[in-house]
Amino acid sequence: MQKTIEYIIQILPQLLEGLKITLKLFAVTLVLSLPLGLLVSLFKEAVAKKPSDKFVIKWFVKFPLRFLINIYLWVFRGTPLMLQLFFFYFGAAMVKLSSGESLALSPFAASVIAFVLNYAAYFAEIFRGGIIGVNKGQYEASKALGLTGIQTMRYVVVPQMLRTVIPPIANETIVLVKDTALASSIALIDLLKAAQRAVNRDMKISPLLAAALFYLVITLVLTFVFGRIEKRLSISEQGIK
Repeated sequence: MQKTIEYIIQILPQLLEGLKITLKLFAVTLVLSLPLGLLVSLFKEAVAKKPSDKFVIKWFVKFPLRFLINIYLWVFRGTPLMLQLFFFYFGAAMVKLSSGESLALSPFAASVIAFVLNYAAYFAEIFRGGIIGVNKGQYEASKALGLTGIQTMRYVVVPQMLRTVIPPIANETIVLVKDTALASSIALIDLLKAAQRAVNRDMKISPLLAAALFYLVITLVLTFVFGRIEKRLSISEQGIK
């Protein structure tokens, strides 16, 4: 037991370097994918079919935009994240620029692009579900008060929607922590890759156990943080009856 602890302390700097990359990928993905997902969901609602739409608006404006959004959501939610990582890392290297150089991306850049686009698609559907869940009477009341569509979304719909989407967003965020390990498949030296290197070099399983402990601590912290956020946003905490 003592030798195991001494060994883990010895390889700890390597694991911490990998942990920094994992946390960086997680943070960048979350910061970019959440607002992008919200924008996609709002845009999808804006181009949804309405009986009052004129022919030109319906078929030449809304339909093409709605088609593109649906294709994006279908592709990124319907294909494996690892496949998307391979596409942006290996596929980009095959694209030739006008200068003759290839459009090669670093493992981290390819990971960020794949993760952001993938998770934004999932967050978009979560946000859209929250928007649909808002009582239709809220829209009618906002219209009666003279609020514009943008004002209704900003001051009425989005605040109510946020209370309902926190639990599914929390779940997706925890999944994101674990999914960052997929980036090791394109040579990104994250926490898992650092642990794998130590296992291959020293033929010991303890680096993987140490990496698992790091992942568990991160998910524990996120569970606590989202629990506090959900409590703050709950109707009872706001004093709304």
